[in-house]
Amino acid sequence: MKTPTIINKRMTTFQIIIYGFLGVIAAGTLLLLLPFATQSGHSVSVLEALFTATSATCVTGLVVLDTATTWSVFGKIVILILIQIGGMGVVTIAVAAALVSGRKIGLMQRSTLAEAIAAPNVGGIVRLTGFIIRTTLVIEIFGAILMAPVFCKEFGFVKGVCYAVFHSVSAFCNAGFDLMGEREAFSSMTSYTGNWLINITLILLIIIGGIGFLTWEDIKSHKFDFKKYRMQTKVVLTVSAILVIVPAIYFYFCELGDAHWKELDNGERFLGSLFQSVTMRTAGFNTLDLSAFSEAGQLIMILLMLIGGSPGSTAGGMKTTTVAVMLASALAVFRRREDANFFGRRIGSDAVKYASTIFVMYLVLFITGALVISSVENIPMLTCLFECASAIGTVGLSLGITPNLGTVSRLIIIVLMFFGRVGGLTIVFAALSGAKKNTSRLPEEKITVG
Repeated sequence: MKTPTIINKRMTTFQIIIYGFLGVIAAGTLLLLLPFATQSGHSVSVLEALFTATSATCVTGLVVLDTATTWSVFGKIVILILIQIGGMGVVTIAVAAALVSGRKIGLMQRSTLAEAIAAPNVGGIVRLTGFIIRTTLVIEIFGAILMAPVFCKEFGFVKGVCYAVFHSVSAFCNAGFDLMGEREAFSSMTSYTGNWLINITLILLIIIGGIGFLTWEDIKSHKFDFKKYRMQTKVVLTVSAILVIVPAIYFYFCELGDAHWKELDNGERFLGSLFQSVTMRTAGFNTLDLSAFSEAGQLIMILLMLIGGSPGSTAGGMKTTTVAVMLASALAVFRRREDANFFGRRIGSDAVKYASTIFVMYLVLFITGALVISSVENIPMLTCLFECASAIGTVGLSLGITPNLGTVSRLIIIVLMFFGRVGGLTIVFAALSGAKKNTSRLPEEKITVG
């Protein structure tokens, strides 16, 4: 994480990112408050509109109102636009608009964009932005084309195409919003448990969106030559593969092998295990009833939701690299080495400090939020932990309590969703932008730990 760049005397890049997200959320809230944004023609409450706009912009997917049955075509379009802006990033969209209009991108905009997409430097950032936009559109269109035959067969051509586009964008942006409430409210993709085309397409969209824009560029530049990738790309791909494969194996043998799931054949068990393993890290769709999983299974889901996707991606959470740095640092201590390392490269001390800070911030907010909600709503703690992990990880999965939460609990979820999407360090650096860096050092004294 770079030191905040001062844009002018009043704002830093981090503040611009935060205000950008807040502005989009505010605009989305106002649009969703319009009477014709709902199918009934009656305005929803301010809190319901704010919750939905925040969830969409922060690509979370938690909802208090069923998307399919509550919102009109206009309301759904607003939600889809918010998802796209939130997924690609407010700054990326703004720069894209400037590029289309032919405006020159100055150093201020380049610096802000580099922070927004976690780019290592400012050089080539405009070219990278163009690559991100083109690739995003191509992937989302291709995903919609693959799913269209299934949805067109069930809902008719026009509606089927619209459904395919909506779910392709939602999956790629790791948002988890769905339009399947026409069958059963808040049912997500449970009616497609055994549909290979829908499952595999959504899985690929979620993974591609969650590995990060810089990872795409590395793969584009070096194809499949793993040795030439940047260290970060190697870490992202390795950790992501582990976090998909290991939980999938656990779900297949330890969860879906239980008598409760005996109606599933082997193919459905495989798809269900793989899909739940992938979607847990910020996607928000589910093809199985999550409340039917054991407490051990739900605890694993919570851990996956907290980890989330990778830096500079459409996903939220602590990020795969944060967890990797923490583990590498611990391994260095076990092996009595001075520095943590990956793939023959040393990890800087700043990265270790930032990873520890992010871990502590997520843990404190996640547990505190769950404690308050559990106390206020009188709901079991594990269920509240699941919901808060889903919010701060911008996942969107739920055990069914979100629609029934009171005002205080909904506000807590809103704050967690915003924190999870914008990022903890972004908020800290924005808040401390005026503070001068203290270079003095106090006398050292040893303290025993562990």
